Amino acid sequence: MGEKKEKEKEKSKKQKHKHPNDEKAPKTTSDFTFKPISDVKGLRFGGQFIVKSFTIRRAKPLELHRLLSLPPPPSTNTVNSNITSTTAYLPTNFTILAHHAWHTLTLGLGTKKSKVVLFVFESEQMKLSIDPVWPTEIPLGEVNKKMIRGLKGTEMARFKFRKGCITFYVYAVRKIGDLGFGCAEDLKLILQSVVALKDFFDHTAMLAMPNQRSINYSTNGNGSLAINHH
Repeated sequence: MGEKKEKEKEKSKKQKHKHPNDEKAPKTTSDFTFKPISDVKGLRFGGQFIVKSFTIRRAKPLELHRLLSLPPPPSTNTVNSNITSTTAYLPTNFTILAHHAWHTLTLGLGTKKSKVVLFVFESEQMKLSIDPVWPTEIPLGEVNKKMIRGLKGTEMARFKFRKGCITFYVYAVRKIGDLGFGCAEDLKLILQSVVALKDFFDHTAMLAMPNQRSINYSTNGNGSLAINHH
């Protein structure tokens, strides 16, 4: 009897003390909370208003795969080879350098964390209709007003992940009144990929290099690919 009670106690302890990563697992799409654009939380700056002037730029499709450590699509004709429902914005080179300068000038008090913003639309058609309206480059301080609050007739679900020196903001976007989410698989893939990323310790790897304009794979000595974050 004594052994049985001990086993039951150990079992109850394991159920209570879940691994911290368990809480980071993305929810199913039925659990997502979509809110009107007036209520959804935007980007946060923690009182460091100078960061609002730092800029982000629209990423190319392949850059999104590289950022999320996804294998590059074999061809554009392959089904699901691209995440065609998603528009991503990455820090510009100016922003990366400005973060480092701000951190140095403030003797370590200024943030070095950059922001990456991803919008996952409920359909590729919705993305194609919005992309031409949005700027290719925009100050972080204008994202909330022009891109989030500016999408009239839509509602969003917001997800935020801190990965070392980069904070990821993911917004799922659908029309008001729509049920479910048309591109749920894309959203699931992105959330799982961001959760699986290890922390970025130094985002200078995102700076332009002779053969690298932005976040990219680098080639090590034996010719295989290595990711620019750790």
